[in-house]
Amino acid sequence: MAKIENVGQYIRAHPKWEDKLLLLRKLLLSSKLSETIKWGAPVYTKGGKNLVGISAFKNHFGLWFFQGSLLQKNTDLLVNAQEGKTQAMRQLRLDENSEIDLNILKKYIKETIELHDQGKTVKLVAPKKVDIPNELKEEMSNDLEYHNAFTQLSPGKQKEYSLYIIEAKREATKQNRLEKIKPMIFSGIGLNDKYKNC
Repeated sequence: MAKIENVGQYIRAHPKWEDKLLLLRKLLLSSKLSETIKWGAPVYTKGGKNLVGISAFKNHFGLWFFQGSLLQKNTDLLVNAQEGKTQAMRQLRLDENSEIDLNILKKYIKETIELHDQGKTVKLVAPKKVDIPNELKEEMSNDLEYHNAFTQLSPGKQKEYSLYIIEAKREATKQNRLEKIKPMIFSGIGLNDKYKNC
């Protein structure tokens, strides 16, 4: 995927939602937030802190609230996109059947800005240490170079790869994933590096 360099480019890349994304952008800009691109998508900041992002996917679009779990007054439309993993961020998800009520969305944005102005942030809890799955241990026990390449990765990258194998339900999927990650591990890159560099 080509690198997204500006918000207009991001919006045009999602023609299905273009009119609705333009509406969300106008709303966010009216809130006096600064607009930038981070992780390949529009993000709206204040004082250098990420507050709200716009997202668009095949079947839905919406807003990300980076400290969304702090919201107390305006929560009805928020979901945790990765229950059990995401601590602070919440998503407001819309689709072709959603009616965009700007007055309601303004309340979410206003509360987000107020919380930021009060200096409130989610106190993140360090995730539990993830054990290396047996399938990956077995692969590395047969290949010292592979073992050394894996141990030279940062703990975060080791965790990404371990979870990638653990989360596969079928044995065939685990084996396919093991084959896929081996050259990446030898290259010293993380499983999700391509998304982090957008």
